[in-house]
Amino acid sequence: MFEERTYTVSEFNRKVKDYLEQNSDLREFFLEGELSGVTYYKSGHLYFNLKDKEAQIKCVAFKYKFKKIAEDLKDGDSVKIFGDVGFYENRGDFQILVRHIEKKNELGELFVKLEKLKKEMAEAGYFDLKYKKQLPKYPKNIGVVTAYTGAAIQDIIKTIKKRDNTINVYAYPAKVQGVGAEAEIIKGIETLNKIEEIDLIIAGRGGGSIEDLWAFNDRDVALAFFNSKKPIISAVGHEIDNLLSDLTADARAATPTQAVELSVPERIKILDGLEDRKRYINSIIKNQIEILKKELEKRENSYYIKNFSREIENREQKLIELEEKLKKAFQYQTDNLRNILEKRLNKIISLNPLEILKRGYSVVTKDSVSVKSIKDIEIDDEINIKLTDGVIKGVVKEIIE
Repeated sequence: MFEERTYTVSEFNRKVKDYLEQNSDLREFFLEGELSGVTYYKSGHLYFNLKDKEAQIKCVAFKYKFKKIAEDLKDGDSVKIFGDVGFYENRGDFQILVRHIEKKNELGELFVKLEKLKKEMAEAGYFDLKYKKQLPKYPKNIGVVTAYTGAAIQDIIKTIKKRDNTINVYAYPAKVQGVGAEAEIIKGIETLNKIEEIDLIIAGRGGGSIEDLWAFNDRDVALAFFNSKKPIISAVGHEIDNLLSDLTADARAATPTQAVELSVPERIKILDGLEDRKRYINSIIKNQIEILKKELEKRENSYYIKNFSREIENREQKLIELEEKLKKAFQYQTDNLRNILEKRLNKIISLNPLEILKRGYSVVTKDSVSVKSIKDIEIDDEINIKLTDGVIKGVVKEIIE
């Protein structure tokens, strides 16, 4: 059964817009045809119709100058445009949002090949950040590969000298567009890499049409940027998506002038910064000196510093007094110890058996054993009687209890 669906005009236009803009087949495509109704507006937008023998479609290029679109397009020109489908809800207008316009058909195929090459090189790792070399902080010698007669070289030299007039510039003149440009750009990069003094290389050109810039989309040129041993900046003036050289270089600048601004610090600002640091360090040193000076004055005015010699004398006197006390204490302890030893010695002497003998006593032994009782001897036993001045040997004849 048929289901009735009713929309407001706004709802329907929004639905159409969402459908068209979300359809990947209607984004980033090429259209070929003939221009009609070409109108450049002061607002910076370009409007025209693209037609063939049987149909036509509205097209708009917003801010066409920023897209590097030619300003001399006219009715009847055969072109190839690159863009996306757009839908203006308010008026229900279906149109093509143009990104780029070519007067020649061959660039369309080149864009297709370029996207394929970008994908291949990305998968091979040529765009990886891990291969990007850091730009020197303070370069002293800069090599430049660009057209010697173009405005780019003059802008680069002028900007370098303005920012730091002590930097040396090594310029390698090379064709940057047309037949043979690729080989000369590669040769320039390789030559400057052989000059030991060079710290940084800038290779590029000023703006131009996509045809003028195409040498920097060459695979071998991109690899020359990638293989550069010295840090290198791709400085090609353009607003389109990245060129191959932008992706393989160590850094990318929108213009040659910007490349200098990116890599060369302003000498005057560096000197001003150093001067500021000098003043800061001097102020710290001055403050520290003041602190130390006050500390020294404080110590000079202290009681102990002013009376240092007197304090030494007082300490010496105290040492003498302590020494006397120690002597007296030592003498006291010595005398006390001597008295104790003498008393003990007298006691030991008094207990000596020989001292007892001096008082008229004797010691009787039998077989070298002291006789303490008459029970210890028998008649006819040989005994020794120890006196103070000798020994009497005898034989027991009688035992009296």
